[in-house]
Amino acid sequence: MNTILRKSILGIAGLTVAGGLAAGPLNHDTSTPTTRDAAVTTTQAAKLDSAALIPHGVQGTQSRIDLDDEQTANVKAIIAATKKAGMDERAAVVSIATALQESKLENLGHLGDRNDHDSQGLFQQRPSSGWGTVEQITDPEYSTMAFLKGLKQVDGWRDMPLTKAAQTVQVSAYPDHYAQWEQQAADLVAEHWNS
Repeated sequence: MNTILRKSILGIAGLTVAGGLAAGPLNHDTSTPTTRDAAVTTTQAAKLDSAALIPHGVQGTQSRIDLDDEQTANVKAIIAATKKAGMDERAAVVSIATALQESKLENLGHLGDRNDHDSQGLFQQRPSSGWGTVEQITDPEYSTMAFLKGLKQVDGWRDMPLTKAAQTVQVSAYPDHYAQWEQQAADLVAEHWNS
């Protein structure tokens, strides 16, 4: 199914098409678009709907924070890494919601007494748990790619609620806390995926 048709169907069906996004990446068509097709695709892509990025609906009360320039740059870095990994918009939503919970999208170094063990970076990954060196996990691209590598290994992650997919990768002491960031993460992906 081509990208334009799929997005049209998702736009009409809304949230009832949970299986549509779960079937795979939105941009898997390998044909070469004509100039006219490219213009149509760009126009439609600019209208990415955040509701289509939440196939299961949000769970519980949603939180939202205002982002500064550094946090916005980290959102863009997560999206770029997601594209580089060959994953779709939903993977970016899960990644950004996870980073919102873990660090509020701040690339955290060692926090001294306030540190959770040796957790650092956007995803609060731990060198002692095999996520990489401090230099690696405080690099937004590396840490996102490491998170996505874990996400790819979760069977059926697209069919799970966001919080369960994130928790399976992160193994947090607070597994339900990821859910509160799903709407803001979807809004950020809708805003920045095509920018």
